[in-house]
Amino acid sequence: MLALMKMAFGPGHVELVDVPRPSPGAGQIMVEIHYAGICGSDLHIQDGDIQLNLRPPVIMGHEFSGTIAELGEDVQGFRVGQPVVSETAFYTCGRCVACNTGNDNVCEHKSLIGFVYPGVFTEYVILPVKRVHPLPEGISMLGAVMAEPLACVVRGLYEQVHITPGDVVVVAGPGAMGLLSAQLAKAAGAKVVVTGMLQDAERFEMALKLGADRVVDVANEDVRALVFEMTGGEGADVYVEASGAPAAARMGLEVTRRRGQYLQLGLAGAPFEIDFAKIAYREIAVLGTLGQKWTAWERGLKLLSSGKVVTEPLLTDVFALTEWETAFQKFRSKQGIKIAMTPVKS
Repeated sequence: MLALMKMAFGPGHVELVDVPRPSPGAGQIMVEIHYAGICGSDLHIQDGDIQLNLRPPVIMGHEFSGTIAELGEDVQGFRVGQPVVSETAFYTCGRCVACNTGNDNVCEHKSLIGFVYPGVFTEYVILPVKRVHPLPEGISMLGAVMAEPLACVVRGLYEQVHITPGDVVVVAGPGAMGLLSAQLAKAAGAKVVVTGMLQDAERFEMALKLGADRVVDVANEDVRALVFEMTGGEGADVYVEASGAPAAARMGLEVTRRRGQYLQLGLAGAPFEIDFAKIAYREIAVLGTLGQKWTAWERGLKLLSSGKVVTEPLLTDVFALTEWETAFQKFRSKQGIKIAMTPVKS
C-alpha cells in the first residue's frame, strides 16, 4: 500500500513509499482509512521541529475516519465494516504519575500513531482496541475526520479551563482549532470574539456563521480596546491561543482580565520572548493543553452527534494522497480551513 512517510530526522525527508499491508495482532484492530486530516503537527514533523516523541522512518498522520477491516484475536464489541475513529496514543507507560492519575495524554513515554507507530496517511492502520471509538450514527465520514482535533479542543476548553454562561472568551486564530474552540465556547454560553489577520476573511465569515459574536483583524483593529469595551474595562474571562503565533500569545496577557484564564492550545514550534511577569501582576491562570483523553473523546462525539458542534463545513479541501505536497502547501499557506486526504486504493 502507498504511504506518506517521514524517513529521517530533520527538515524534509517526507516521501511516498510502498509498504506492506499490516495485519492486527491480539487486542488490535485494522482500520481502512476513508479520510485523513492534515494537522499543524504534521507540518512540524515535516519541518523537523516537532517536540513530541518521533521515530522515523514512520508513516505520518493521526487524524482520520474509517471502517474496521479486520479484528485481531480476542477483540470483542466491534465488527468488520463498523465506522470508527480513534485516539492517537498507541502506547502509554501506565506507571508514571500522569498515567496513574488518569492523565496519560501527557505521559512522558507516550508514543503516537503518525509519530512513532505507523499513522493514517495510507490505506490501513493498526490500532489498540482500547483507543478505538465507534462512530455515532448521523456523523458523516468526512465530518468524523475532525473528531480527533475536536477531542483536543474539548480537553482544553472543557477540562482545563472553566467557561461559565456570560463569560467573554477570546479565541486567537480562526483556523480549524480556533473555530472548534469558538463553537465550544458558544455551547457553554459565552460571548465569543475570534481574532485573526486580514487574509482570514473566509475564516472570519465561517466564524460568524458558527455563532461568533465578533471577529477582529488584529492588524487594523485594537483588540484590547474592543475587549475592554465589551467587558466594562475588565478584560476577557478566558483567552484561547489557538494559532501558535508568538504575537497572539503576548496579546493574550494584555487582554485577559485579572484572575482570568489563559489557555495555550496552539504550538509555536520555537521559543519566543514573552513578559511572564504579567501573569503574576494580573494573577492570570495560564494552562497548557496537549492531545486528549477518553473523557474528551466521548464528550466530543456526543457534541458532534447532537449537532451542537459541526465539523463538515470546516472541511474545505480534499486531496488524493498522491497530491500531498499540494495539500501540505495549501495548509501551510492557510488557504481554506481544514484539509483532508484520501488514500490510494491498492
